[in-house]
Amino acid sequence: MLTHADTKASAEVTWEQRLLRNAARPKSALKPECQELKFTLHRKLLEKINLEALATIENQRVRGEVRQALITLMEGEPTLLSSLEKQQIVEEVLDEVFGLGPLEALLQDTTISDILVNTHRAVFVERRGLLEPTNVSFRDDNHLLHIIDKIVSQVGRRIDESTPMVDARLSDGSRVNAIIPPLAVDGPLLSIRRFSVDKLMPRDLVERKAMTPGMMDLLEAAVKARLNIIIAGGTGAGKTTLLNALSAFIAPRERIVTIEDAAELQLKQPHVCRLETRPANLEGQGAVRQRELLVNSLRMRPDRVVVGEVRGAEALDMLQAMNTGHDGSLTTVHANSPRDAISRLEVMVSLANANMQLSAIRQQIASAVHLFVQAARLSDGSRRVVNVTEVTGMEGEVITLQDIFVFEKRGLSPEGRVIGRFAATGIRPRFYEKFLAAGIQLRPDLFDEQLEI
Repeated sequence: MLTHADTKASAEVTWEQRLLRNAARPKSALKPECQELKFTLHRKLLEKINLEALATIENQRVRGEVRQALITLMEGEPTLLSSLEKQQIVEEVLDEVFGLGPLEALLQDTTISDILVNTHRAVFVERRGLLEPTNVSFRDDNHLLHIIDKIVSQVGRRIDESTPMVDARLSDGSRVNAIIPPLAVDGPLLSIRRFSVDKLMPRDLVERKAMTPGMMDLLEAAVKARLNIIIAGGTGAGKTTLLNALSAFIAPRERIVTIEDAAELQLKQPHVCRLETRPANLEGQGAVRQRELLVNSLRMRPDRVVVGEVRGAEALDMLQAMNTGHDGSLTTVHANSPRDAISRLEVMVSLANANMQLSAIRQQIASAVHLFVQAARLSDGSRRVVNVTEVTGMEGEVITLQDIFVFEKRGLSPEGRVIGRFAATGIRPRFYEKFLAAGIQLRPDLFDEQLEI
């Protein structure tokens, strides 16, 4: 026969089992009284245990011990809560201690590609390219600031009134941008660009109709023939995803140097050297920009240089590298079209050398870049490669371009899905001779390909 103590112990075990079983379930917003209890338990927990000592213990064991301590503290609180509410409170306190608080449930949701925190009161997410609100919120600005500081301190960055903007990354590689008062008028703002655990391979992009098989065959040949490629597009267009996919075609024997502001590329080759910029310290000294890293990378005997994104004076050094034996270099740039990408490169090179003539800059671009790949996010949230464009040279002082593949938008379906057509222009690129020299043969009908979607 079970005693009262045995029954109580059995109930505790059952509760713990339910906690583990429900930990991964989506959480609804807690009632105000539950929120107050959560903050009280969090404060008492920090007073009771030594988290620094627990840091040396295995993570799962630590969570188990802290969970048991929370259950004990919960029993001492005079509350009338349901079992489900108690489970949720315990899990949210664990998220505060070991994770990123209210954001943990969103970070565990693999369908979310972006998390956008508009002050402590409102959190939005992007699913399948479309924004939607959530019921997640923070207690106040200080709570949100604590989470932001937790993120940036893990990668050696800092954020305060003297440095109110920061770019950082999470342990899984997700890109983080935070901006706080006085620059953010209504309160701290946080943006997280999720990093896919499963890197999209070229065949995945074809299956998702981001491009046609023929377009991917052409880009594969361009990478293997060591053409210099610039991927252009707006924010969230999938530039980095496409860059990662194209990097899969680089031979494993090649030495690759990657340069990024926040390291997020996932190259799988065995000989990859990853470089990352560094912000200034408290005294405003010690900053290392992409330009210095790019210059240094040329002394590292790279076969290819991959720059995550060109956004400043490093554009000149990138073009110089492409023109001085580092063929097959890859990078991305923010632009709405290949022609806009050229204009942006001209401006960025001018930042590096104001005395350089525009005609000389254009000559550098025309001789360095072989191919522009334009990515776009459409109105239904889908991402497509809308232009594959060859740089054919110069006519007078104008850089000449010709499209090899285009995506033609034709309208919207009743469900709001974009209807369109991928179409080859029928033009055989001038760099096709480079394919032949590299021993690459493309199928004859590739430059006549059409695909309705």
